Amino acid sequence: MAPVFLDWVKAPESSKWLEIGCGTGALSEAIVHSANPNQLTSIDPSELFLEKAKERLQGKGEFIVGDASKLSFQENSFDIIVSGLALNFFPNIEKALSEMKRVIKPNGTIAAYVWDYSGRIDMIRYFWDAAFKMDPNSRDLDEGIRFPICTEKHLKKTVQKAGLSNVETTTLDIITHFKDFDDYWSPFLGGQGPAPGYLASLSNPLQEQLRNKVYSLLPFEKDGSIKILGRAIAVKANA
Repeated sequence: MAPVFLDWVKAPESSKWLEIGCGTGALSEAIVHSANPNQLTSIDPSELFLEKAKERLQGKGEFIVGDASKLSFQENSFDIIVSGLALNFFPNIEKALSEMKRVIKPNGTIAAYVWDYSGRIDMIRYFWDAAFKMDPNSRDLDEGIRFPICTEKHLKKTVQKAGLSNVETTTLDIITHFKDFDDYWSPFLGGQGPAPGYLASLSNPLQEQLRNKVYSLLPFEKDGSIKILGRAIAVKANA
């Protein structure tokens, strides 16, 4: 999704970038490879994620432990600020947007994208739709319910409320391809995140029941592979 997002943002080359919530560096890598940045600074609260991002980028870019609500940069420091799949995890989105406004240059661009959890991030939706059929209480963990900002309407309203101008939103689609069911299911076995955590909380028989339910819902190709839609909601605006 990161390259698709950058194609939509259309940032000028040789810009000075700040990425907030870089995780393990997927968007950072795309910026380096396709946006020709003059400088890239990426922050994340997790030192472990930052170490993985550094390994991924092999010395390109600067990676710093940082808090979206309290950026350690001077005013008017960056041409473009981006965030990928992280806004919904910020403890205080309003404060984070205020900080972005502070450190962006005049007329600079602030852009972000989040998964369409309640709509067409199919990998997650098949899981929760199956879980809900087994256990209605699982609805409380569904990211589509927990993260109301992850809709085009709410995302645009939040950014407008922060006082940014020329606010645009769109949906970005990719096809996620899994070679077979095990390839699809393996990310849910790690125990990290709402869906894997919920799965780990179940007894072995219930885990197997949920696995079978998800299997029955998925659309398989003739060769046993799975091709499903991954949709993100993106927003960009000017300071």
